[in-house]
Amino acid sequence: RYVNGHAKKHYEDAQIPMTNHKKTEKQDKVQHTVCMDCSSYSTYCYRCDDFVVNDTKLGLVQKVREHLQNLENSAFTSDRHRKRKLLENSSLNSKLLKVNGSTTALCATGLRNLGNTCFMNAILQSLSNIQQFCCYFKELPAVELRNGKTAGRRTYHTRSQGDNNVSLVEEFRKTLCALWQGSQTAFSPESLFYVVWKIMPNFRGYQQQDAHEFMRYLLDHLHLELQGGFNGVSRSVILQENSSLSASNKCCINGASTVVTAIFGGILQNEVNCLICGTESRKFDPFLDLSLDIPSQFRNKRTKNQENGPMCTLRDCLRSFTDLEELDETELYMCHKCKKKQKSTKKFWIQKLPKVLCLHLKRFHWTAYLRNKVDTYVEFPLRGLDMKCYLLEPENSGPESCLYDLAAVVVHHGSGVGSGHYTAYAAHEGRWFHFNDSTVTLTDEETVVKAKAYILFYVERQAKSGSDKL
Repeated sequence: RYVNGHAKKHYEDAQIPMTNHKKTEKQDKVQHTVCMDCSSYSTYCYRCDDFVVNDTKLGLVQKVREHLQNLENSAFTSDRHRKRKLLENSSLNSKLLKVNGSTTALCATGLRNLGNTCFMNAILQSLSNIQQFCCYFKELPAVELRNGKTAGRRTYHTRSQGDNNVSLVEEFRKTLCALWQGSQTAFSPESLFYVVWKIMPNFRGYQQQDAHEFMRYLLDHLHLELQGGFNGVSRSVILQENSSLSASNKCCINGASTVVTAIFGGILQNEVNCLICGTESRKFDPFLDLSLDIPSQFRNKRTKNQENGPMCTLRDCLRSFTDLEELDETELYMCHKCKKKQKSTKKFWIQKLPKVLCLHLKRFHWTAYLRNKVDTYVEFPLRGLDMKCYLLEPENSGPESCLYDLAAVVVHHGSGVGSGHYTAYAAHEGRWFHFNDSTVTLTDEETVVKAKAYILFYVERQAKSGSDKL
């Protein structure tokens, strides 16, 4: 007997005339009602209150067992065929989109989960939808390492071409090329994940990892590897030849500038003032992303009776990051004039904004023993994020040079950093998509703005030319 149509724990009752199946071998001429477990096919007799050991001379128990096996195999085959049809239909429907009355291909390609690799998939899909960054890698020439087939071909050399004989840049390029190619099947980033294991020991294994931590490691290693240049040509020359990256870029992390710092690189000014003598210390720090605290007054989950309470916004998080604050006793500042650690204040200014502003909301924080998640919803704009008020010299900025539009957002679903699931929303050619590992679906702006963002990618809005303004 099937329970709820499933074969988790189901049984079959049967009336079988049989001998006493206890070990006494005594004859019993009455009907015995037996129950058979379809998962193990063990047989139990209600009358004798014992498991069946011996079959009848006609093999009736075995016949019931074979009958149940046939039923289960038939049900499994039918269920699998039904699921395959549903999957094919949903896949086909998700790949088609009606635009102006005509049907067009979706063209989006998912990434297979290799075992808790959703943290990597969400970051890769987000980066693939940052056009300047993605196109740069997709236009790189293919490289073959140490196989003697590169003669006469344009190749580039990377620092990772040592004993490990792997290239993160090359596998990253291949992965980006596989996305948005119109394939209806998901791409498996096994080669990229293998390189990640080789050069990023922190991410070896199949346990859940932090998507933000992975993104930082990925960008840092891409930056380091790209510094090798093409056939001896310096990286700075290549960047200058690329018109989209021709603007001067002073944000260099660990050496010369690369596409990573040209796209994501910004500069912070850190001001520290001694509260005793008033001495001011200024320091410039390059950054690839900004990690923002969710203000403590918004961290408690709002109950139904507090639905009309204050809503945390992205501007609240940015203001908390840049506002003047007094350092506590554990962060005393070493004043060079006082010659000792003193109480002080700290303030951040943005000295240079990046082309792509990556904002990381610090949803995970340590308590006495655990790393908890701040599940507060943070309201964020899809368009027109104005960063001018956080600039050190806002008067030197153009009217639209500080405006940013959202390109992608990574969401963490679940309660802890070592568990849960990562997905990403991203905009491509004016349409929003939801990337959930192998599954890619069209979505709308209303769904995106309701997401509890973990990482936000904002792209600098291009200033309109004079002819456009007329």
